[in-house]
Amino acid sequence: MLQRFSLVVLISVSAALVFSCAAKPEMRSSCASESDAAWKELSLAKAKGFGGTVSYAKALSLLTAARTMQVAENFDACYNNAKDAREYIANSYKGQ
Repeated sequence: MLQRFSLVVLISVSAALVFSCAAKPEMRSSCASESDAAWKELSLAKAKGFGGTVSYAKALSLLTAARTMQVAENFDACYNNAKDAREYIANSYKGQ
């Protein structure tokens, strides 16, 4: 009975790992393109003088977290952080 349970757990974990690896290429490119765009927008915001705003600081923190998630291959979190950072960058132009 215990061996059967262990086998079921092993098969479930293996299936989850295969599924997560299959989803990585799509999210990997989304993460990379979103974070690249956000870094460019952040540099532009700084060049235009919006580097001291609260939104700019939040965006920088989110992009740093996105880069960490990218290195850790957590591409969903990377994408979401970069997307949120772009919203903060847009808000920095509005003075928020």
